[in-house]
Amino acid sequence: MTVSILADNSPGNYTAAEHGFSCFVEHDGKRLLFDTGQSSLFLENARIMGIDMTAVETIVLSHGHFDHGDGLQYLQGGKLICHPGCFVKRFRIADYSYIGLKNTKEELSARFKLITSATPYHISDKIVFLGEIPRITGFESKRTSFILDNGIPDFVMDDSAIALLLGEGLFVITGCGHAGIVNILEHAKNITGEKRIYGILGGFHLKHADLQIKETIRYLKKNDVVKVFPSHCTDKPALELFHASFGRTMVKTGQKLTF
Repeated sequence: MTVSILADNSPGNYTAAEHGFSCFVEHDGKRLLFDTGQSSLFLENARIMGIDMTAVETIVLSHGHFDHGDGLQYLQGGKLICHPGCFVKRFRIADYSYIGLKNTKEELSARFKLITSATPYHISDKIVFLGEIPRITGFESKRTSFILDNGIPDFVMDDSAIALLLGEGLFVITGCGHAGIVNILEHAKNITGEKRIYGILGGFHLKHADLQIKETIRYLKKNDVVKVFPSHCTDKPALELFHASFGRTMVKTGQKLTF
């Protein structure tokens, strides 16, 4: 399996960065794009990295935030898989700025073969879109800085991930981790039946050295997770704790990781 980082908050030596996430995944004979960042940057970085984006067969959208899905406006054709809740109108509570997708469901349906699923969807025998993540822990997804257009707090229930089955166990890729990393990994284990977790990569949505990150690290260690790659929306206090615990730093655009 190979994961190429096309968009992220941290730039590589020859590739630019933006607030957002996108990666190109090759596994089990499939080539898929997971998220698209907020602009056409992922395409430019793919060109620099020598990745042929016409080879993409499937696009997975982790959730309906602009910094993960607005790059869709630069693509057309193929399957687009996401949770049906990705298309709600959502805003920041602080300033009521719009943070949802630029394109509507109808517009994206005209550009792609749109598949929406709140339940797990098998892309192949070894790649699963996890659908809606049950919020089962007592320390994750308890606060939100987002609100829906009807005034209800937005806990980003459409937030999802993909689970990839490797010989060493599960490798999970998240977009932002709004559902909580432990919730996501437990759901991946339940859906696939694979109890070994080999690795996790993506946005962890951890900001402070608080109970949530401490419990997340405790869980990862308890489950003997070998590869831990925090990215995108993981802030410095959390990154420092991950580095101290796993010896890893945030990923950068331009990286190609092979497992």
